[in-house]
Amino acid sequence: MTGAKLRVVSYNVHGLRDDRPALAGLIRELAPDVLVVQEAPRRFRWRDRCAAFAGEAGLVVAAGGQPALGNLILVSLRVAIHRTWCVRFPLTPGRHLRGAAFAEGSVLGARRFVVTGSHLATDPAERPAQAAEWKAETSEITGPLIVAADLNEGPGGGAWRTVADGLVTSEKDVPTFPATLPQRRIDALFVSPDISIDRYEIIDDERARRASDHLPVVTDLLLPSS
Repeated sequence: MTGAKLRVVSYNVHGLRDDRPALAGLIRELAPDVLVVQEAPRRFRWRDRCAAFAGEAGLVVAAGGQPALGNLILVSLRVAIHRTWCVRFPLTPGRHLRGAAFAEGSVLGARRFVVTGSHLATDPAERPAQAAEWKAETSEITGPLIVAADLNEGPGGGAWRTVADGLVTSEKDVPTFPATLPQRRIDALFVSPDISIDRYEIIDDERARRASDHLPVVTDLLLPSS
């Protein structure tokens, strides 16, 4: 299969509240083309804080932040960004407002792709509607699609099944949370069938356990040729 390789990492960074040098060092070592972040800065001076984090990671801001309720997409200079947008899910009174970030990008030799990231609710009563809203938005996209999230539930859950419908992910049931003693697989990355997954790995080492309360999902993808 011809095309172009793309490394995508999905990572809940716990609001940058843990060992930030370890976090930045790990991301730099992983060298993603696209980093999909959950729990990025979303309030006071969020633009400066997101930009500072991107700089520490050796990347640039593509989309998200406060408009996407803490979902953030960072990219390397290898990736050209053509458009971005954000969606917000309906608010349940007394709960956190949540949403998703989207970016349409391209790399040399491959078709344009869309990457989107979200962080679904901890409340199981909220998650199905949020997953349905997100799925409705992604269903409007044609062409290669990359979907990354902290779903706050595992593969057996209804929200997971909604997001995964029609997409491909790893069958390996490797836990991602909590980082210090992983027990649950709640972080995942999915792709449309026209994208091949060459590598799907959860980084579980001493530095990752210090960097956040979640472990990062690392994927090497092969995009279809242009």
